[in-house]
Amino acid sequence: MKPAGAKLSKNQRVVLDALSDGGRPLSAYQILDRPDVRDNGLKAPLTIYRALDKLIKLGLVHRIESLNAFLPCDHEPHDEPAAFMICQDCKQTIEVALRSLRGTLERQASEHGFEVEQMHVEVSGRCAKCAR
Repeated sequence: MKPAGAKLSKNQRVVLDALSDGGRPLSAYQILDRPDVRDNGLKAPLTIYRALDKLIKLGLVHRIESLNAFLPCDHEPHDEPAAFMICQDCKQTIEVALRSLRGTLERQASEHGFEVEQMHVEVSGRCAKCAR
């Protein structure tokens, strides 16, 4: 799952695979602590952060601000911002499209003379499993 023409480096592939296998958002240090990452020679936090920066630019990874963690995009890279529903208990994170909310937020920003540069929407609650 990468944009057409994008070639991932070994480090970027290792980090993306670790996130894909993680099952939940992971911090850079949690990625670094994974044996599969260490076995591939990645031993420095800066190496992980560089790979994450590139993966974010390629649209393959999202940063979850409130958790200071990262997760792979669950579908093809997109220009549309996404929102994230985060379980307070198990940290399961669900990516949802922000299409309808984006227009509303941009209109309200415009009414207040505010220029939107980035949009990060995170919703906290409980997943179906934890809510039981």
